[in-house]
Amino acid sequence: MPYVVTRSCCADASCVLACPVNCIHPAPGEPGFATAEMLYVDPLTCVDCGACTTACPVDALKPHTALGDAELPFLELNTSYYKENPHADRTPMYVVPRQRALPAGELSVAVVGAGPAGLFAADELLRHPGVRVTVYDRLPTPYGLARAGVAPDHQDTKQVTQLFGTIESQPGFSYRLGVEVGTHLTHADLLREHHAVIYAVGAATDKRLGIEGEDLRGCVSATDFVAWYNGHPDRAHDEHVLDTERAVVIGNGNVALDVARILTADPEALARTDISDRALAALRGSRIREVVLLGRRGPAQAAFTLPELLALAALKDVDVVVEGWPEDLDPSATDKTRLLSRLAARTPVEGRRRIVLRFLTSPVRLTGEGSVRSLEITATALHTDEDGTVRALPTAGTQTLETGLVLRSVGYRARPVPGLPFDKDSATVPHEGGRVEPGVYVAGWIKRGPTGFIGTNKTCAHETVESLLDDFAAGRLTEPVRGGVRTTTDALGVDAWRAIDRAERAAGEAQGRPRVKFTDTESLHRAARSVPAARG
Repeated sequence: MPYVVTRSCCADASCVLACPVNCIHPAPGEPGFATAEMLYVDPLTCVDCGACTTACPVDALKPHTALGDAELPFLELNTSYYKENPHADRTPMYVVPRQRALPAGELSVAVVGAGPAGLFAADELLRHPGVRVTVYDRLPTPYGLARAGVAPDHQDTKQVTQLFGTIESQPGFSYRLGVEVGTHLTHADLLREHHAVIYAVGAATDKRLGIEGEDLRGCVSATDFVAWYNGHPDRAHDEHVLDTERAVVIGNGNVALDVARILTADPEALARTDISDRALAALRGSRIREVVLLGRRGPAQAAFTLPELLALAALKDVDVVVEGWPEDLDPSATDKTRLLSRLAARTPVEGRRRIVLRFLTSPVRLTGEGSVRSLEITATALHTDEDGTVRALPTAGTQTLETGLVLRSVGYRARPVPGLPFDKDSATVPHEGGRVEPGVYVAGWIKRGPTGFIGTNKTCAHETVESLLDDFAAGRLTEPVRGGVRTTTDALGVDAWRAIDRAERAAGEAQGRPRVKFTDTESLHRAARSVPAARG
């Protein structure tokens, strides 16, 4: 096989477009693309041209001769996909959407949120002539979870920000960073200044466990913990309990795996990444030797993706242990269960740090005087309802895990957007094809819930922008009143952000790191002022 996809990729389909023989699937428009964990190269039709590697913004594709030991399982993974999905009746090759013929005059759109969903929405809009996009974000820096959510040991995934840099270089694009809707301006202000507003504000909070002791010191959100080690200004100066030998993560999605890797990683390896300096110093003094991930359901229902599990399995000097295997589960049922069964068969090495993937286990309550000292857990059993829904029900008896740090990682949840309807059950804004009403739209997690990957936002944004352009073409959007927005004078534009980016990279270069992040608003604004004049 000449080329291989080697990780959970960004799924923006750049490689699909670049491939001259249509050998990368699933492609946009094909079943499964929107929910695919990764894309796959067909070994029988790939012609070894290398066009996909040039197009991929995160370097996810490699020739098979360049695979490292940890990447070799992806060779089998790409091959096995086509054994199960031969694609004999392939759809036509994905092509760039045609420019739409829009009514005469400029279309002005505000995008609230400078993360992947917002920037992909801006990109979709700017494909059409006569469109002007202003991206607002409450932080002085853009890129959302691509900057403050992707784990620092996944620097290859962070390369997607190079694509975002290309988007913000387009004519008609501008930033208003450090501007918070609801504080510096209102929803009504945006509608006066622009034809339309797209909210791409993500899901900023986490779901709670609802168990006794959850508010004790030492029980924190994995969302906040990730923001801490990534240097998010809101959480960079938090302090976490690391003087305990065992940490427990409740949940087993990709974020849970990220947290487990960081807690067990060699600090000297992390020192070569863009991890927050404050977090790195704390991790150097950490006493944690074991991280236990609890999943209420079984291995077949684990929320983490196969590429992330492969990365975990390839860790050196860290044992991965699997516990809680259902007696009636065939280990060869899926690629994921096959890999988990191999991990379960490994013999741990004495003295190594370890990550325990414990299934069929549910938290009961946290105990301690002011701070967490232990977590009571109970075994669960799977029950299938008449409609096919698999539920994990607690069984009799409890067990106690001694720990001083418990991280809940059971999902993100969006906050209501002032001025917009909100569904409390799904924590999303009700919409139809991204349209809340003519002139008001949503994209990303506030639209569909916290599902998918970075590239999923591209497909999501395309749907929303199509709805917006339909409304503009039909004359359903209100003409804006120029100068209608009241905002702060120190809002940061593209050039100010680039000054921050240059300063962080320069500081990183001096230390042999990708960048050293500024983690407080004052430092970020000071770096931004190093540019003489800001553009948009």
